[in-house]
Amino acid sequence: MVEVKEVHIDCSIEKALDVIGGKWSFLVLRELFGGTKRFGELKKVIPSISPKALTDTLRHLEENDVITRKAFATVPVTVEYSLTEKGKAFNKILKEMKHWGAHWA
Repeated sequence: MVEVKEVHIDCSIEKALDVIGGKWSFLVLRELFGGTKRFGELKKVIPSISPKALTDTLRHLEENDVITRKAFATVPVTVEYSLTEKGKAFNKILKEMKHWGAHWA
């Protein structure tokens, strides 16, 4: 009997999707391309996202160095989110997705 070994080939598309995360990431990134935003501002412009989903999305993007989180010592604490260079590099891809969606969706 011949033993078959499973070979895993890394796919760059799969890697990119792992970095970007779930469906909400695209909308959060879209908003951050316009500049730095606070949690409440993001929640306001993406009304269908729950606070938990927004928190999870922001944490995932921060852990993957797509966004930065800056906290200010105020009461209550003020937190701002902005894109890293890695995040800014995603802008071209998001624009192409927008064009594709406008044409085909």
